[in-house]
Amino acid sequence: MKVIQASDVVKDYGLNGTTVHALRGVNLAFEAGEFAAIAGPSGSGKSTFLHLVGCLDTVTSGNIAIAGSTVSAMSKTQLALLRRNSIGFIFQAYNLIPVLSCIENVSFPLTLLGVDKHDARERSLKALAEVGLSGMENRRPKEMSGGQQQRVAIARALVKEPALILADEPTANLDSKTGREILELMLRLNGSAGTTFIFSTHDAMVMEFARRIVHIRDGQVENEERK
Repeated sequence: MKVIQASDVVKDYGLNGTTVHALRGVNLAFEAGEFAAIAGPSGSGKSTFLHLVGCLDTVTSGNIAIAGSTVSAMSKTQLALLRRNSIGFIFQAYNLIPVLSCIENVSFPLTLLGVDKHDARERSLKALAEVGLSGMENRRPKEMSGGQQQRVAIARALVKEPALILADEPTANLDSKTGREILELMLRLNGSAGTTFIFSTHDAMVMEFARRIVHIRDGQVENEERK
């Protein structure tokens, strides 16, 4: 089943009176359960593509369908529900809420979904255990290493059991050893839960782990490889 279908996707930005062509007619599809990387240099359009797929931005032209539903046909409310219910995000800056504890950060998406407080705690504890953070539930982000914070971000993405997780440069702020551990963790979760993972990256180590690599340059798909 196709989780993502991007058809002739164009994205333009206005910048200082000029038009920046971030994506120039991208056609890509991703099947359920893929562990894939969108690779390319800075400014290639890879993060833009992820933001469009994650419904954080809108296309200039073309279409993106998530699980068969065309994103451009959705209202703002429908897009918010799609993001909330079906898509998990992992960012290079972690995007944790500093005043909340580890478990509060993880359970936050469940609170937005209206999950019972007890159930939310139990699911959050399970997610933290899956990423190797049992016993750290009450720590705040500033009390954790970069690798631990990224694990919290992964747990937060996983806790609502989304069909799709988008990871934007997930190893950018990590040393190579910690980055490898994070990638091994995500690969295990991909195998055990069947969650689709799509990364944007220019990190060779991420590409080493990915089973499919789509190379983007100047807003266009240059080539791709499968392992």
